Order: sequence, then C-alpha cells, then structure tokens
Amino acid sequence: MKRFGDNEPILKKRTPHLPEVNFSEDGRYRHLHLGTEWIQGSMQVDAPTALVHEYIQRMMAWLLFVEPASVADRQALQLGLGAASLTKFCHKELRIKTAAIELNPQVLVACRGWFKLAADDARLQVVLADAADEIQNPRWWGTVDALQVDLYDHEAAAPVLDSLPFYNCCRRLLTEDGCMTVNLFGRASSFVRSVEKISAAFGVDAVWAFKATREGNTVVLAQRNRNRPTREILLSRAAEIQTRWGLPADKWVRVFKPLLT
Repeated sequence: MKRFGDNEPILKKRTPHLPEVNFSEDGRYRHLHLGTEWIQGSMQVDAPTALVHEYIQRMMAWLLFVEPASVADRQALQLGLGAASLTKFCHKELRIKTAAIELNPQVLVACRGWFKLAADDARLQVVLADAADEIQNPRWWGTVDALQVDLYDHEAAAPVLDSLPFYNCCRRLLTEDGCMTVNLFGRASSFVRSVEKISAAFGVDAVWAFKATREGNTVVLAQRNRNRPTREILLSRAAEIQTRWGLPADKWVRVFKPLLT
C-alpha cells in the first residue's frame, strides 16, 4: 500500500551557493546569521552551554522518555549545527557521545571561532556533509538515542528536509528506545503536512507535540517505538532533569502531549 508522501524525494533542491555566515551581538547574547537578519542560533556569552531559546530547550525533551541514570550511556545526533547550542549541551552538560552533521563549512568555522564549540574528541564529532546523504550511511543506523533535527534554509522559511522518505531514514537511525525531536517553525511550512509525514514514518501513536512558542516554533517528538510513561513518571523525571541540568522540564510536561490521546 502506498503511504502519504511516498513519492517525495528525501531532499529538496538546494541552491549551490552556501550563504555567508556572520554574527551579531545584543548585550549578553551573540547570534548566528546566514547572510540575512534571521537568527539561526544564539549563545549567552558568559554561559556558552546555556540553551537560550525556549524551542531549543524543548529539543531536549527526549530526556523525559529515558531514565536519567541511563543518559550517560546515550548518543545524540544533530542534523544541522546552527550555533551549536544542542551539540555543546549534549557534549559538555550531558557528557554523552555527540555528533552533528552540517552542510556549510563556514558554519563549523563560526561555531569553533565565535560560539565556543570544542574540537572533536572521543565523544564529539562534527561531520561536514549533506544530512540527506549522510543519514543513509549504515554506520548511523540503530545507534542514535536522541536525534535532533533543525534544518532550515538561510531565510528560516521552511525545513530543508521534510519528506516521508526523510523521516523514514530518521527512524532507521534510532535505537529501540530512541526519539527524534524536530523544529517545525517556518513561515512557509505546514505543521499539519509535516506531522502527517512524521506520523506515517513513526506511527501516529508514537508522536508527541508541544504547543507553539511565542516565536512560532513548534517542536514535535517521535519515538522509535511507542512508549507512553505515566504522568507520575514524567513528573518524577522532569524534577530530576531540572535538578541535574537546569532545564524547565516541569513546564514541558504541562505543554506537550501525545498526538493521539
């Protein structure tokens, strides 16, 4: 049976020209730009690993689906480096094995020079590649516990990768209790169409969604296998996440829910 979006390509056509990378500063904050005024990521200069934006904090909500004591043995993969906020947090704060896939080499140079991203080491690797190609490499399949997808063009108009074949590939990357978190913000994006594709790949009963932030970012989570912790377990894990890593996990429990209730 043909599923919704089966004929879609994994990759939208990309411009061969990679945008110029620059940054701006606003008091305590430094912002990454890709040749436009749109902010592609931010850093608090005096706290480089802090997660500045609310939607970026919500990209860490996969922590609610695993026991906090097991986090140290997990692996995270980011598709799109941005200002390296998630990569730095996973590497430095969670201290887990972390990899990121980034298309634009200038972004990596900017993150290392302006946004305090550490050099690669035994727990950190940045791969310069097209995510659409790299996620089809079998070396990643079944290895990722936390897949964080934030792939936008230089105008932040819509996700660059947003097809059913792409989300099928994302699911294949995950471990049995792995989770994908994806930012669906975009002026030209369709939340409903994106969620239909994610649900077709993961199963509608494995998808969770946050309410939109004030800026319009909507973070969606999709589990490799359906696992719905009780509210009591979620609240208990949220308290531990908040204590260990300073993330507002108690608020997450209040503002996200399964797509199917």
